[in-house]
Amino acid sequence: MALLITEDCTCCDACVPVCPNKAISAGDTIYIIEPAKCTECVGAEDSPQCQLVCPADCITQDPKHVETKEQLEAKYKGLH
Repeated sequence: MALLITEDCTCCDACVPVCPNKAISAGDTIYIIEPAKCTECVGAEDSPQCQLVCPADCITQDPKHVETKEQLEAKYKGLH
């Protein structure tokens, strides 16, 4: 499952440098996560790094992009 940044985002930029897949970028008003690149850090880390560093606690699961751990691992391998 990909992650999603909610409207509570303060655009602090903390999440961008910790994303191993470069899936996070600035949107019109808040940062956004590209589902095709988000692996929830599977393949790179033990947990989603963006969630760990987000001071606004605004990064959550995206119910529109449900994926298994195996699918996330395959996506990570395809990106790297």
